[in-house]
Amino acid sequence: MSNSLHDLDQADVFLVTGSNTTEAHPIIGMQIWQAVRHNKKKLIVIDPRKIELTKYATMHLRNRPGTDVAVFNGLARVIIEEGLADAEYIKSRTEGFEEIRQIIMKYTPEHVEKISGVPKEQLIEAARMYGKAERASIYWAMGTTQHTNGVNGVHAVVNLAMMTGNIGKPGTGVNPLRGQNNVQGSCDMGCLPNNFPGYKLINDENIDILEKAWGAKISGKKGLTLTEMVNSMEEPGGIKGLYIMGEDPMMSDPDLNHAKKCFESLEFLVVQDIFMTPTAELAHVVLPATCFAEKEGTFTNTERRVQRVRKAVNSPGQAWEDVKIITELSKRMGYAMDYPSASKIMDEIASVTPIYQCISYEYLDKGIAVHWPCNSCSLTQDTCGTLIMGKPVLHEGQFSRGLGVFKAVEFLPPAEWVDDEFPLILTTGRNLWHWHGGSMTRKVSSLNERSPEPYMELNHLDAKRMNIKDREEVRVRSRRGEITLMARISERPAPGVVFIPFHYKEAAANLLTHNALDPAAKIPEYKVSAVKVEKTGAGQKEASRYSHFPG
Repeated sequence: MSNSLHDLDQADVFLVTGSNTTEAHPIIGMQIWQAVRHNKKKLIVIDPRKIELTKYATMHLRNRPGTDVAVFNGLARVIIEEGLADAEYIKSRTEGFEEIRQIIMKYTPEHVEKISGVPKEQLIEAARMYGKAERASIYWAMGTTQHTNGVNGVHAVVNLAMMTGNIGKPGTGVNPLRGQNNVQGSCDMGCLPNNFPGYKLINDENIDILEKAWGAKISGKKGLTLTEMVNSMEEPGGIKGLYIMGEDPMMSDPDLNHAKKCFESLEFLVVQDIFMTPTAELAHVVLPATCFAEKEGTFTNTERRVQRVRKAVNSPGQAWEDVKIITELSKRMGYAMDYPSASKIMDEIASVTPIYQCISYEYLDKGIAVHWPCNSCSLTQDTCGTLIMGKPVLHEGQFSRGLGVFKAVEFLPPAEWVDDEFPLILTTGRNLWHWHGGSMTRKVSSLNERSPEPYMELNHLDAKRMNIKDREEVRVRSRRGEITLMARISERPAPGVVFIPFHYKEAAANLLTHNALDPAAKIPEYKVSAVKVEKTGAGQKEASRYSHFPG
């Protein structure tokens, strides 16, 4: 996030897109809800589904899945055409605006309506609302990025924020909501295939710095993303051994039938996790690890805030902390690692990662809100009196590269679309009660009571056309696989769209999704797959004790 949750309430308008915020990020969702309900802020939601936030939104633009870029470009055109762009900001702080203007002006409200299904009147009204706001902030999640055109979607969002001067001050910003706990921290530490820690480029200068710090030779070769790793397993000379920590790709990867064949072809698979996940069941070696409550360390959250994690309970059985497993393996493979405490690891992080330069347990243990980049130990206070170190707001005064760059992007259709054989669009996501592959939450009885089994949301018009009743068992097929689950008749998905949460291994949604990738980020297109739905003949299921359904 370019901004912090400290200044969220300073926004006049929120634009939430591709994010079921109240269910996938409930704390942030609650803060937005409170700002809208109690402080009279305006909210625009751009999403194919009716989510909880749409109940409180000033406007809901219900676009077809995969058409985000067209909608964002359409909003930008209206803002330019009606003189709502911040000319001074564009002139003094950015470059490339005239180049993108030529592309954006093609996206008339009428043209965008044909592509996205968003009525032109709604598009114009939303653009005016965002463009006229003194401070407006944009929040998005994987509903925006998990497309073959996902990187362009992010560029289009940034274009919108820059042309209205909504980057670099409190209550504004471009704010991606991270998909999993500590994803931000993992990326900061170099768990990306094309960066060193702190997002430093893989070049001779940075290789030399890290080789001196670690006393080891470092490869300058860029790695593969997760989906590229899976595809590599079936290629000549591809990956034959894999070490997985805290990830369950046999639930979260697209096209699971293909992924399983690839994993089964590995000569050696190691899984380090707290439970026997579907991926661990395929492993040659399973290393039992401790959970977050059983170890010391830090998490870096979606607002770039570094937070202390303290050991609360002892680990069960033979489970080891991740750092102990890694250091012991390293020693036995010939490279001695010796970290007497988690704080010493943070000291090393600060020494090789400029954005963490002044972060240490001395400050974290005092409860100070520490945000990277943190190149100074000076403290400030927010409006609530909270002590802050680092930069809660990025790009104040100028962008980190100097001038912000506008990127011209065009709408490109999804890799797969509906046809006579597969007439419905499947989109996937999460619900409030479970998390990711369900390896933890589905072991909690109270959560299972509230969401005990897999289901598919189906619009009532589609249900009537196919004579499907609520809670009736159906089969969902794609070109890659099929699953059987319960239909829930709902107003949440638009006609022609079905939604399936991917938490349930007995009906894994990712058996249906395909692995077409964004060419830049290599992210799979989880959010648009063509499917067909048919009744199994098994009839309706009885309602559970907790029969409430959000639709």
